[in-house]
Formats: sequence, structure tokens, C-alpha cells
Amino acid sequence: MRRTTTPPPAVRLALLLALTAPVAASAQQGDWANLAKYRDANAALGAPAPGVKRVVFMKNSITEGWAPLFPSMFPGKPYVGRGISGQTTPQMLVRFRQDVIALEPAVVVILAGTNDIAGNTGPSTLEMIEDNLASMAELAKANGIRVVLSSVLPVFDYPWKRGLEPAPKIVALNAWIRQYAASHGAVYLDLHSPMADERQGMKAELSGDGVHPNEAGYRVMAPLTERAIAEALRGM
Repeated sequence: MRRTTTPPPAVRLALLLALTAPVAASAQQGDWANLAKYRDANAALGAPAPGVKRVVFMKNSITEGWAPLFPSMFPGKPYVGRGISGQTTPQMLVRFRQDVIALEPAVVVILAGTNDIAGNTGPSTLEMIEDNLASMAELAKANGIRVVLSSVLPVFDYPWKRGLEPAPKIVALNAWIRQYAASHGAVYLDLHSPMADERQGMKAELSGDGVHPNEAGYRVMAPLTERAIAEALRGM
């Protein structure tokens, strides 16, 4: 019969740490949709006051960078930014209930798809992006939330992943978004046309990297977004 020996306490501790460290690391990395990012802020925000028509911006880094400017660009407006840098539409769909529906907004502004085209969470077809956008819009509608579907902003090339030629893909996706909005009672927000140059990339004066708007870019977006929100709120 094989004789077994018990390792000394120090060895047992080292083995335990070796076994549990990867588990702890994977648990940290396991929040694929980053549900933790706004969990506390959502709890602190609470329900909108009676008569307040809250608007949630469900987007990516474009809104995460824009939200700090909301007080100056939309003074006094109950606008809530829920953008997360680098996110793709499947990640946004996972957190849509927590970061949009649970906040009880009157309107959600959805701008998504560019990171899918960049392949941030793996290869993605236009049909996959469209399905996720439609699912978010349908979830909102089922919960009495009016929808503003924004065009994807123009990009000629992604600095972090060169050579994907995103411009024509973005144009094609925007055509689908426009058609979907028209046939499903959503408001289409065209931010692409006023921000695109002759190559269908972003105008140089509106962005430092060709993807993310600078303050001048956000100032182009702000009044167009305001009009789209007002159209969505009409009759409420």
C-alpha cells in the first residue's frame, strides 16, 4: 500500500495560494460586460422624480468621454451617461437591463457598433451587430422606453487595428439603422453626415484620432441629439 504524507503547513499554504490565485484572477476578469462599472452609481441614482423625463445614453467610449461635458452642453437636463470604453453590442446588450431599463428612463439613446466592426470582442458581421441593436431597441420598447438610434460615427481607420477599411461597413450599418428606426417607431439620429469628410472618415477638426470626437465634435453632436430626444419625447 502506498504511503501518503501530509505536506508541512507552509507547503500547504503555498499550494492553496497557487490553486486559488488563478480563480481569483478569473473572477476579476469574469465580468465580461463590466456590469460592476455603474452598479453603485445606478443604486445611488435611484428612480427619477415625478415628472422628470430621464434620458440614458447607452454607448461606448464616445459617451464615456462625452458625459463629463453634459452639464455644460445640456444644462439642467436629466441625462445619464452609461458608456464604457471599447464595448461592443453584445456586451451592451448584457448590461442593458441593469444600466438602462432599471433606471426608468423615458428615452434611451443608443450609439453602438464601431467597436464590433473593429473586432474588439472578436469577429463580427453586420448582421450580428444589427441583431444586437434590434434586441436593445425591442427591450426598451417592451418596457415603455422610447428609442433614439444613432448612426455610427465616421471612421476611416482604427488607430489600434489598422487596415480594416471600416468606412463602407459603417455606411452600410447606418443605412440599416435608418431603415430599422423608420419601420419600428424609433427616432434615427444622423451624426455621420455632418461629421464625415470626403473619405467617409471623421473630419480632422472634430477628432484627434479619427474615432473619438473632441470638444468641437461633441458640440456638433449636442444640438442634433437634443432634437432627436425632443422628437422621441413628443406626445409623452
